[in-house]
Amino acid sequence: MINIDILLAWGAVYKKYGPEETIFQEDGECRFYYQLVSGSVRWTNFKEDGGEFIQNMIKPDESFGEFPLFDGSRYAASAITNKESVVIRLHISSFHQLMKESPEIYLEFLKIFTERMRFKFLQLKELSCFGPEHRISTLFSYFKKSNRNIDQEHHRMDLTRQQVANMTGLRVETVIRSIRHMNENGQLVIERGKVYC
Repeated sequence: MINIDILLAWGAVYKKYGPEETIFQEDGECRFYYQLVSGSVRWTNFKEDGGEFIQNMIKPDESFGEFPLFDGSRYAASAITNKESVVIRLHISSFHQLMKESPEIYLEFLKIFTERMRFKFLQLKELSCFGPEHRISTLFSYFKKSNRNIDQEHHRMDLTRQQVANMTGLRVETVIRSIRHMNENGQLVIERGKVYC
């Protein structure tokens, strides 16, 4: 999102995280701008039963947890690595100064926020109005269209059944059953446990 050379020039540093490591927690105080360099991060809320609702899956070169940088609030969700990941982070005061001096970067943030808000509207509509197969199909279509969490060369979804469940508000058993049914109906293909669309 922000060129790494620019971030480094403003004092950003790299930080390495192991799998399933928390970068920041929901309701925590914001101190840094975060951008994923390599690996995978999920932006998630935990439910009372210990389960998760995944708000978004972050891919390399994307930022995450930005809302508190702009409104001074606390984090609305936790950021947790899915696998070994490298993040570059910039202190909040340096980030604010960078925004003041680089209005073109600020405008890029507006575009990203708009895209993420559209995804939230899509999720809310799907959760409240449609059944399991439609939710899954819409999620896969969104990721395919936005070139996210999909191997474009082979059209393979790069999400586990559990991650799909956590993003659609479904139980993992329902996701497995629905994906199997979608395969039988020709809506997608399952080969060696991998989902292709």
